[in-house]
Amino acid sequence: MTTKTTTSTFPPSSSNAGLPVQGRRGADPHPVLAWSVPTGAWRCQVRSTSVDDGDFAVVSPASDVEQRRRSIVDAPWTVLHQVHGTTVVMVTAPGEQTGSVADGAIAVVERAPVAVTTADCAPVVLIGDLGVAVVHAGWRGALAGIIEAAAEGLRASGASPVATLLGPCIGPSTYEFGPDDLENLVSVYGKGVRGRSGTGRASLDLPALIGAACEAAGWPRPARPPCTSDPRYYSHRSRGDKGRQTTVAWLESAGG
Repeated sequence: MTTKTTTSTFPPSSSNAGLPVQGRRGADPHPVLAWSVPTGAWRCQVRSTSVDDGDFAVVSPASDVEQRRRSIVDAPWTVLHQVHGTTVVMVTAPGEQTGSVADGAIAVVERAPVAVTTADCAPVVLIGDLGVAVVHAGWRGALAGIIEAAAEGLRASGASPVATLLGPCIGPSTYEFGPDDLENLVSVYGKGVRGRSGTGRASLDLPALIGAACEAAGWPRPARPPCTSDPRYYSHRSRGDKGRQTTVAWLESAGG
């Protein structure tokens, strides 16, 4: 199995302090978001893409997307049909459960990449000592319990929390939100999810919401990620982009 970036170690920590930027593409100034997290028996590899890596939307030409996937990790990927729900599938072989209607996937074996695609929703990676879960979470999915469902699935497989990573998602500066829906989320996740947009209007702080949900599920609060309003990332809300980035995670032998 190969990767296209050189990664360094992100030590497991209950605080997850700081978002590590793991490398750059030569003279390209854009950072590469890639992590390598030791968990004990495994080393969990995680990669979030940007527009530089191309479009990973499942409606793109299949051969193009497959080539892009293989350039990151050369193994069959598990890619989901995402519906903002709470279904999480278990993956016990590379490529297993591809096409399943679900918003989360858990890998418990080596070289079985699990991935979600996003434009503004949050790609969440829950890393355990015996497995890894990748979750597609907008505010509706988070409120419905997708993060808790993934955490429960990991625990059911025998895994304990190690770390949480959060890929690029929409931030409060460009996520204006209706007052009734916002207050509903505040009642569940606390005042920290209230934000203020660049125009001074009430907005949702999705990364703060995800952090609160992760803590409620027993996993560490992740570091704040880049905002998809940055043109380095695809954003449906900010620019009406049709493209999607992907966040993929897989396990490797700690000795490999």
